[in-house]
Amino acid sequence: MLKIQEIRELIKLIDESSIDEFSFEHEGSKLKMKKVKEVVVQPTVNTVVEQIPQPMVGHTPQAAPASQKESQSATAPVSPSEETGKENLHKITSPMVGTFYSSPSPDAPVYANIGDKVSADTVVCIVEAMKLFNEIEAEVAGEIVEVLVENGQLVEYGQPLFLVKA
Repeated sequence: MLKIQEIRELIKLIDESSIDEFSFEHEGSKLKMKKVKEVVVQPTVNTVVEQIPQPMVGHTPQAAPASQKESQSATAPVSPSEETGKENLHKITSPMVGTFYSSPSPDAPVYANIGDKVSADTVVCIVEAMKLFNEIEAEVAGEIVEVLVENGQLVEYGQPLFLVKA
């Protein structure tokens, strides 16, 4: 029987390849994987409603939805100091296509918030792929400075999830 780590590695390899379906038989055990093609409908520019953030006393900044970030980055110029600051940050990326979850269950606390200190083996989130929940580790010691995705959001392979100041 295959170990869970071996199955995870197979999923990762299949996910990164152009193979749509994979079958494996070994010592009476069978494993079959099939990629499901999802159709993602992108909203048109006309349907995006921009909200102007109002300053709030004692408000902790939250990660903006991806559509808001894209519209803000397209309209707001980035200063050289901001670019330099982000270049020095480590990106924790998604190792697979799946659904991002910030906590192990809806009623549990999130794995990592902005300002949290993490070590290389700290679990920062879960990415669900093909009904398997994969714990994602920080892989670097430092402090979480930005959460780039929302809970329940679909993520792509290699998509940045967190920025960490090492």
